[in-house]
Amino acid sequence: MLRRRSREMAWKRGGSVFFLLFLVLLMKLQVSHADVGTAAQYSPPYTPTACYGYDPSQFPSSFLFAAAGEGIWDNGAACGRQYLVRCISGAYPGICDPTQMVQVRIVDLALTAKSRPSASGATIVLSNTAFKSTANPNAASVNIEYIQV
Repeated sequence: MLRRRSREMAWKRGGSVFFLLFLVLLMKLQVSHADVGTAAQYSPPYTPTACYGYDPSQFPSSFLFAAAGEGIWDNGAACGRQYLVRCISGAYPGICDPTQMVQVRIVDLALTAKSRPSASGATIVLSNTAFKSTANPNAASVNIEYIQV
């Protein structure tokens, strides 16, 4: 009888330890609600834009802005939206700085932008300043994680 109880106690302790380890591992997992896409870059001239025309106040003083690709354009509803963008990979190792994240404001539609993007079909086309904040500026395009804020 004593042996049985000690076995039951050992099982309960072992089960508790397993449960605690499971909880710790669960907390260590990073949950991401971001979407994955591609980013290209474009350079001046940036006006006129599909969102705000020639209005110079549309551009943040930080020059961290972007043109929306068809996937996020949403018939112009993307104008003024802000996204956090992080480079996750490129054509070769070291092209991205995955520790850097940039917040951009949508001011244009990539297909109609005055300046042509460095790569076609991108999810989002970043201003030169925004692109070089997170990736090597010599890259034509990179893979990104992005989330609307």
